[in-house]
Amino acid sequence: MILEFTVEEINLMSIFDTSGKNALITELTAAIPDFTEPELTDIADNIIIKLGKMTEAEFLMLKLYPQYD
Repeated sequence: MILEFTVEEINLMSIFDTSGKNALITELTAAIPDFTEPELTDIADNIIIKLGKMTEAEFLMLKLYPQYD
């Protein structure tokens, strides 16, 4: 089951290490205390929850590059 990510979630993920699911979770978790906007923390939390529900194979199928509206 591949979960859907919002544009904001994809954009945030794309600035971290996306070589693997665990690498992304680790970097994102480490960055959360540095976020100054509560909305950014919420987005990061949602990403971590979604990634936790995915397999590594599903993660590798994602296209993680910045998206622009």
